[in-house]
Amino acid sequence: MPVNYARRLTAPSRSSHANAHLGYMLAFVAGAINAGGFLAVKRYTSHMTGVVSAMADDLVLGAHALVWTGLGALLAFMAGAACTAIMVNYGRRRALHGEYALPLMLEALLLLCFGLLGARLAGIDGLFASVTVMLLSFIMGLQNALITKLSRAEIRTTHITGIVTDIGIELGKMMYWNRAALEPVAGNRKRLAVLGTLACCFFLGGIAGAFGFSRLGYVATVPLALALMSLAVLPLLDDIKNLATRKP
Repeated sequence: MPVNYARRLTAPSRSSHANAHLGYMLAFVAGAINAGGFLAVKRYTSHMTGVVSAMADDLVLGAHALVWTGLGALLAFMAGAACTAIMVNYGRRRALHGEYALPLMLEALLLLCFGLLGARLAGIDGLFASVTVMLLSFIMGLQNALITKLSRAEIRTTHITGIVTDIGIELGKMMYWNRAALEPVAGNRKRLAVLGTLACCFFLGGIAGAFGFSRLGYVATVPLALALMSLAVLPLLDDIKNLATRKP
């Protein structure tokens, strides 16, 4: 990956181009974790709508153990989002190059741990749920909060509902019949292309994740972790270099 390209994707100063390209990569990762992770932990962990709905179903059906599992995933997702907010604001207050790279590196390290130690973690109980379920939910909370903050909520990567809704909105604008006397309603073709690409990346990531988990198991997430590390490492090294050269 070209160095300057990687720097632009995680730089504190944002552009719509950088947001979109980082979103494509993160959508692929989320799709892979969601689909492949389901084969490993029997739970979708990238979006909380299904988790909360499943909790309601399980409660009515009397499957109370599964309700607690869903609660554990929900709390882990929230904790991941809170962790991103803390790290981003910490970096922003100190004008760090790694303002957005900090949570991205943490996501990569946790994903690497999942890939290397997932089989051992699967049998360990965390808060209400297994450690693997909570770990994946925490990772997705990290990522969802990260892309939300850096794109100002314009891009989503961990779930498709919002993306498909926005695609429908833009298509509706494009199909709207405008009267000459009124201000025209026009769809944003550029935004529609970005949304469509995000959806495709999520789907392709799902295929890759499901295939990888079915063939290789937990280790299939290691390439994803290394790819995220390649994006996050440069700004963090810049901060370390600046800290080392700073006079006491």
